[in-house]
Amino acid sequence: MDRLELAEFLRSRREALQPEDVGLPRGPRRRTRGLRREEVAELSGMSTDYYARLERGKGPRPSEQMAAAISRGLRLSLAERDHLFLLTGLGTPRRALRSEHIGPGLMRILDRLQDTPAQIMGSLGETLVQTPPAVALFGQQTHYTGLARSNVYRWFTDPSSRLIYPAADHAANGRVFTAQLRRVATQQGPHGQAAALARQLLDESTEFAAIWNDHQIGLGFTDEKRLIHPEVGELTLHCQLLLDPDQEHALLTFTATPGTESHDKLQLLAVIGNQQLSSRQASQSETS
Repeated sequence: MDRLELAEFLRSRREALQPEDVGLPRGPRRRTRGLRREEVAELSGMSTDYYARLERGKGPRPSEQMAAAISRGLRLSLAERDHLFLLTGLGTPRRALRSEHIGPGLMRILDRLQDTPAQIMGSLGETLVQTPPAVALFGQQTHYTGLARSNVYRWFTDPSSRLIYPAADHAANGRVFTAQLRRVATQQGPHGQAAALARQLLDESTEFAAIWNDHQIGLGFTDEKRLIHPEVGELTLHCQLLLDPDQEHALLTFTATPGTESHDKLQLLAVIGNQQLSSRQASQSETS
């Protein structure tokens, strides 16, 4: 681990970012060039003290997960992320980790959607990052590990994952999830992660096996989604999707028609999401 070079690299990337680049207000009293350390720490999901020690060349070597979080917080390009991994002594990131790196362009779009339910998904349905309103709408989905990171896996193995959707939509959703997994498995080949996930589901879920054996392909979700939220009830939302073909990531946004009951409920959830974020920031400040 090259502590001095790492510290200088982190500082230079932090100072190159402006608050507007990550969806933060500049404020009238800002004197720091670029972002503040505490802002980068918040964007990376870690304590300010931990990040500050890295910038001073005194922190412990980050784990792969921590280095990936810093890369995302600093909006690094893929080349910059690989450089960060090398400076920390971790070597070039494994292919699986590289595929989860979100391009800075897509992150800049997400940064401007902090009042909208939006999240970036991986090719197997992994939720990589969520806005606060998306957490309020769907719950926190970025904490899962192993196979459970995939929403396809959770759909067929965890009944609680279906509670947000009306029961009448469950059968159709299952067919779409399966068709999408088959498409990715074909693209990656028999030794890819999607094929391995399919084999695991064939062993664990008779429902998945029955749908898989129908060999349906080309199915997709409609733009209109019906959801059932435990606090505000049923919502009818429009889902827009933006693809990043280089990284196989998808940015999903959820909106409602102005003047409808669903629009009012979505605004209420945005308030709930901001309250959750404020509570989390206060908790992190107490432990920093």
